[in-house]
Amino acid sequence: MEQLSKNPPQARREGHGWGAYFLPYLAFMLVVSIGGGLPEGLQPYVLPLQVAAPVGFLLFYYQRGHYPELRGYPFGLGGFALDFGVGIAGAALWMAPYLWIDSMRPDEPGFDPALWGASLVPLALFVRALGYGVVTPFMEELFVRSWLLRYIDVCDKRDDFRDVPIGRFRWRSFAVVVAWFAFSHLAWERPVAIAWIVLTMLWFYYRKNLMSLVIAHAGSNLGILAFVIWQDGRWLDADGNPINLWFFV
Repeated sequence: MEQLSKNPPQARREGHGWGAYFLPYLAFMLVVSIGGGLPEGLQPYVLPLQVAAPVGFLLFYYQRGHYPELRGYPFGLGGFALDFGVGIAGAALWMAPYLWIDSMRPDEPGFDPALWGASLVPLALFVRALGYGVVTPFMEELFVRSWLLRYIDVCDKRDDFRDVPIGRFRWRSFAVVVAWFAFSHLAWERPVAIAWIVLTMLWFYYRKNLMSLVIAHAGSNLGILAFVIWQDGRWLDADGNPINLWFFV
């Protein structure tokens, strides 16, 4: 998203500034919520909407000078590789218990790459990778670690969250973000969600750069998706039966 505009305008500091952080996340959650109640025949149409709805808001606000925390990534190619590598480590941390401990594995099918038919599996995987591996990291990091983390620091003072430095440590905001992330995921995901958010929060406090966390988040999600595509049906449970790994995505 850094390349969308070489010189994006600077957003005016009017109002509380929450919309740029809330609306992409809210749009995604509404699509997921409404989509879950649609008839089975309409389910395939939900996937592109999960991508398009938040992207529309992200682009709208970015082009108007919001998200200064996404600009000026200072770490270069080596820093990108390091951030992405932290994300891959997070992916391994997320998956390992469910690969090795049968009792922890959820009984749900997860994503269906053939939802548009066998001939369109590559397209479905591309759209899923775009949403899961690119859009979600931007949307979620902006909402959680840019808005929520900073807002919790100033909510009792009525100060502007935008005046709080990115990546500043406070116990209160740290605890709220960990709790939010845990309870915004499914119950079976919470043990690894807590471990993942603590790991990446420590990395965030070290890097003090939101793009570092977007890249790490993308590394985790794309790493999980790549592993599932590569290993689905090849990973066996304790009884020697192939495991359907699509529950991860």
